[in-house]
Amino acid sequence: MKQISSVILSLCAGVCAAFPAAAFETTAAQAIIVDHETGVVLYSHNADEPMVPASMTKIMTAYMVFERLADGRLQPDDTFTVSERAWREGGWASGGSTMGLAIGEEVSVMDLLHGIIVQSGNDACIVVAEGIAGSEEAFAQLMTARAQELGLDSAEFHNATGLYSEGHEISAHDLATLAQLTIENFPDYYEIYSVPAFEWGGIRQPNRNPLLSRFQGADGMKTGHLSASGYGLVGSAIENGVRRNIVINGLESETERAREAERIMRSAFREFSIATPFSAGDALADVPVWLGTEPTVSVVLTNDVTIAFASAERNNLRAEIVLTETVSAPVSEGDIIGQLEVSNGDALIGVYPVAAATGVSRAGLLARAIEGLSQKILPQ
Repeated sequence: MKQISSVILSLCAGVCAAFPAAAFETTAAQAIIVDHETGVVLYSHNADEPMVPASMTKIMTAYMVFERLADGRLQPDDTFTVSERAWREGGWASGGSTMGLAIGEEVSVMDLLHGIIVQSGNDACIVVAEGIAGSEEAFAQLMTARAQELGLDSAEFHNATGLYSEGHEISAHDLATLAQLTIENFPDYYEIYSVPAFEWGGIRQPNRNPLLSRFQGADGMKTGHLSASGYGLVGSAIENGVRRNIVINGLESETERAREAERIMRSAFREFSIATPFSAGDALADVPVWLGTEPTVSVVLTNDVTIAFASAERNNLRAEIVLTETVSAPVSEGDIIGQLEVSNGDALIGVYPVAAATGVSRAGLLARAIEGLSQKILPQ
């Protein structure tokens, strides 16, 4: 890419709100904030590195069930039988999160989903896995394959529960994408994530997501914790009609997770913004055309330019038109002749193709000769 034309366009005017000036930081080992509607990342900290997701794995387990309910492979009142393995490895005696199922119980798919999502029951996950795929190992392979199909390239699942297994991992960014897919594709079943408590076997257990009680507008999703992962959370909330999704992981305590989740979710709405300063079809500037019947051609965007920015970055935004090479006639309407590069300080944050708004014919022989001569005569 050779920069022939340098046209600086204002991005800040009209789109930058007045935020506090402090830079945004987090104590989480991994974190991400995503605007739900656009998928634009508002903040990212180690969000693309694979991490141990612990019980946040169960979002994928539930997603697999949601798909089968949606396409009719499963019905909400279908039942699965609790195996001895599910009871032993996921029941009360295991010491982990459990729905409290008993060996031989017949449990409906809908009750199992509540056990997975609200109670974070490892036993419920194993029952579902065995009921669908015959074994948890086979189900985990299906989970990985489906995640890859959904574009979650970092995902590798070894079980349905999130219990530690070396190599069982997914990035925070991919977890945020999975949350977005769940909300978009299964809005009715997503409502389970906001259920405050669920009772099974006479024991009532509360939803473990602290955002449900600490942040107005929060309606999901899932916590996770292992010694290898620290405390993590996938969260989603709506404020003034806007939905934002967050993922944090690697916190040192349950208390720190609750406080950081609330702070980051609040910041997602109040300290970050998203704007579309330019839209597809917008004329940006006129650039010179060599040997054409017209001296210049207007360039337009082929896609919307949507940017996210934080308070401390609002004055660092810049957009610049960069041409592929010298624009020579003939030029056809719609020809891609360069790109709009959007930068935040020294960091390139977006590249958008620009095209010729109109056609420009090649000048006649005499006009070309005169233009060529003028280039030799004019001072360089």
